[in-house]
Amino acid sequence: MRAAVAFLTPFGGAATPGRTTFRWFPLVGAALGGVVGVVWWGSARAWRGPLVPAALAVTADLVVTGLLHLDGLADSADGLLPHLSRTRRLEVMAQPDVGAFGLAATAAVLLARFAALASLRPEVALVAGVWCASRSLMLLGTVALPYARPAGLASAFLGDDRRITAGIGALGVAAGAALAGIARGGAGIAGIAGLLVAGSALGGLARSRIGGYTGDVLGAAAVVGETVALLVAAVRW
Repeated sequence: MRAAVAFLTPFGGAATPGRTTFRWFPLVGAALGGVVGVVWWGSARAWRGPLVPAALAVTADLVVTGLLHLDGLADSADGLLPHLSRTRRLEVMAQPDVGAFGLAATAAVLLARFAALASLRPEVALVAGVWCASRSLMLLGTVALPYARPAGLASAFLGDDRRITAGIGALGVAAGAALAGIARGGAGIAGIAGLLVAGSALGGLARSRIGGYTGDVLGAAAVVGETVALLVAAVRW
């Protein structure tokens, strides 16, 4: 659990991830979403209008994740979107700088997240459920896709039993859908479905362009999936 917290957040102290660390991702995701949801809900009672609470919720997510997944989104956009060879894509994704594709992708996602939250009534359970499902999506991604690098940070998880990983991932998605459904009914469940579709599409793009997943791809799938889930939940059903 501590290793999962240390891997997904700037908290938890130094901890080396192991092959079973992934199993705690849904629970850590739900906790992170709960924190973001509380900030969103609490600030809505301190400020008038939806804009400040939405902005603070987006900021809270960046703080509790240490921008880890947003960095993965930027790196993935820089590597997967331009016309490059597979080797060059992986090289670009390993570089610390951010290019035009990464900058545009992160700006668009942050804007979409802010707008979606500003369009919704603050619900802690919704955010907890979506964040739980997004971290569960990471588990399913490691089962559905091969690892694209010969070695890397995410390779620490490759030794876990794939059936257990898939089972925990599926349970995490189901738990996330239940929480989102409690908050928004059918709209919340539809949001989780949108998260799965968006994450699968990004995984398919990574498979075709670099041969599988990397840590950056998993982080990008989480961020994109969360954003789509919030947008779908905000639709006038």
